[in-house]
Amino acid sequence: MADAMQYSEFGKTGIKVSALGFGAMRLPMAGEGESKAVDYEKAVPVMQRAFELGVNYIDTAPYYCEKTSEIAVGKALKGWRDKVYLSTKNPIEDDSGDHFRERLERSLKNLDTDYIDFYHMWGISLEAFKTKIMAANGPMAAAQKAKEEGLIKHISFSFHDKAENFTEIAGSGYFESVLLQYNLLDRSNEANIQFAQEKGLGVVVMGPVGGGRLGAPSPVIASLMKGKSKSSAETALRFVLSNPGVNIALSGMGSLEMVEENAAIASLEGLLSDDEKAAVLHMMSENKRLSELYCTGCNYCQPCPQGIVIPRLFELMNYHKVYGITDYAKNEYEQILKGTAWNKSNTVLDCVECGQCESKCPQKLAVISQLRETHEALSV
Repeated sequence: MADAMQYSEFGKTGIKVSALGFGAMRLPMAGEGESKAVDYEKAVPVMQRAFELGVNYIDTAPYYCEKTSEIAVGKALKGWRDKVYLSTKNPIEDDSGDHFRERLERSLKNLDTDYIDFYHMWGISLEAFKTKIMAANGPMAAAQKAKEEGLIKHISFSFHDKAENFTEIAGSGYFESVLLQYNLLDRSNEANIQFAQEKGLGVVVMGPVGGGRLGAPSPVIASLMKGKSKSSAETALRFVLSNPGVNIALSGMGSLEMVEENAAIASLEGLLSDDEKAAVLHMMSENKRLSELYCTGCNYCQPCPQGIVIPRLFELMNYHKVYGITDYAKNEYEQILKGTAWNKSNTVLDCVECGQCESKCPQKLAVISQLRETHEALSV
């Protein structure tokens, strides 16, 4: 008999949530250009299969999937609305409570529902919290009014700010859950997860496989749990779920195969023993230490007169050289060479060897030769 989905108490909300959450940001798409939208005939069965396997938390946002994700989620929730907790987000564009309400009502219409279980202030910073959200007659006041009316069950926030800015927001007493990033390659929010748990907030992790980086084949990551994990993605997901402060690992799933695989992982008891987790962290720390001998990402070399974002290129080289995440690194570098990467940079080919970067590097790295090495390794 297969293991059943694992559940935990979600902060002080009084509800239990599944270890795996469905992130509706990578649904199957159809069409081109302005007509591009979610392929509802393919996407709805994928989401509903996750529900059948015990996933009871789904997360979307107004701008996902060419602004059609909320519509797709609304369709998938038909017949499941009382069994699945719905999360979406409000982009805090200004300090107007009226505008916040307009965006909320638009999401309710797209989702074709009367209420949202977990409504997030989207990707907020401490500055936005202070100057916009808490303004007189601003978003927080509007959210509280909407909650009194039953349109929102729980007020939440998603976090992308510096780790040290987290506690003031999470400890403010206004929020019941948080969505933040945490994975094997980025543990900057580890203490924040514990803080949120202590404050009674439910914790949802986005990017448990590092935005796809840890989903790519990696002999280094896969070897961390020989005989127990079948892939680097499985190791990454098990690591996140083994943190006792994490309630939900949110995975963007676009196929039935992904749903089946992730649900099986989230149904395992004892995802990582203490010894296994300690071994994984030790090996990752060693890898990180080695990578920092190469480049610490301090950004002192910036700006480059030629527009080369040197730390980003070296980060990709570290993925290849230290972690073995080579396919991902090469694909990202190819996008940079083509000029289609979301984080724009000129390429190593634009380097005129002026030497400014090397004079500013506190590590005294041979930046110019290492840029050439990066190009040779990743442009194949």
